[in-house]
Amino acid sequence: YFLIFAVMRLTKPTLFTNIPVTCEERDLPGNLFNQLMKDDPSTVKGAETLMLGEMLTLPQNFGNIFLGETFSSYISVHNDSNQVVKDILVKADLQTSSQRLNLSASSAAVAELKPDCCIDDVIHHEVKEIGTHILVCAVSYTTQTGEKMYFRKFFKFQVLKPLDVKTKFYNAETDEVFLEAQIQNITTSPMFMEKVSLEPSMMYNVAELNTVDTVGESESTFGSRTYLQPMDTRQYLYCLKPKQEFAEKAGVIKGVTVIGKLDIVWKTNLGERGRLQTSQLQRMAPGYGDVRLSLETIPDTVNLEEPFDITCKITNCSERTMDLVLEMCNTNSIHWCGVSGRQLGKLHPSSSLHLALTLLSSVQGLQSVSGLRLTDTFLKRTYEYDDIAQVCVVSSEVKQS
Repeated sequence: YFLIFAVMRLTKPTLFTNIPVTCEERDLPGNLFNQLMKDDPSTVKGAETLMLGEMLTLPQNFGNIFLGETFSSYISVHNDSNQVVKDILVKADLQTSSQRLNLSASSAAVAELKPDCCIDDVIHHEVKEIGTHILVCAVSYTTQTGEKMYFRKFFKFQVLKPLDVKTKFYNAETDEVFLEAQIQNITTSPMFMEKVSLEPSMMYNVAELNTVDTVGESESTFGSRTYLQPMDTRQYLYCLKPKQEFAEKAGVIKGVTVIGKLDIVWKTNLGERGRLQTSQLQRMAPGYGDVRLSLETIPDTVNLEEPFDITCKITNCSERTMDLVLEMCNTNSIHWCGVSGRQLGKLHPSSSLHLALTLLSSVQGLQSVSGLRLTDTFLKRTYEYDDIAQVCVVSSEVKQS
């Protein structure tokens, strides 16, 4: 071959660290080891016995490539002969388990390449698949005698998974959904977590619950230095609320619903950036039966034997119209004020109605609101609702804060 082909991965340098070797002055070497460390230009003055370094060292091997990072490589084709070659075409493809990508910056051929000259190219690719990747570099050219030459080289490397992401969903009494995302660093080096956000689906608005307001400023719950050490796990929490146009239908949605996707951005080593987006997160919508009863408003603390008001929301989750009757049954501590057995009228599928009810408690302490009954007169079916919520009942002489 007239041409020589070279491929080198472009990565950031690393900090050079020394392994300290020392001894006590009464040992045989005396102060020799300590003096050698002080004279070593790679050690930090005043901290020679610590594994710290101020110098940078070039990569000594191919290194690890993680999903979400950008793979960069330098490609050089050098004319090692004493003849001029013509029509040189350099092509670089990346073969994955599912596709083949062309990474060449230009598809045009170089007219000629003189002896001891080279053609250089730098390729970049954001890695989006794990597993085996093969960089296929091919060169074709024509010699002075008109002979067409062609050769190629293969460079295989593995793309590893940098993060382990687990999600949990919690359904609130209202239509809110809480998402807990557990993110674990499964690499061998620390990560700076630049951003972890949730991009909600079109049905929800999201509120991030990962900051604390202190002196008018929002501070991360993880502190000012959001480093994630190897094998460490961090929990992120988000609250999703249905948008106004979907709020009425949120209580009757059944089956699997799409919540959104996580967007994670991190930096490693000397600022090498990586980014991952999860697939769409899905949750199984909770089942409420034919009729769902939820509390819209209720006080946290009430006075003993003094009436207080609550607001209930009743939603028809079935596919038929209901004719509902409300019955209120007293318990040992909760007493309902009003007429029991009143007609609520017809409630169509996926429709809701709001009820303002009054009750009082005859017992102090944390009391459970129970004793509501809904009867569908069409099917003569009764739905019982107990332990709907809890209120703290205090003596009227105790001032509520």
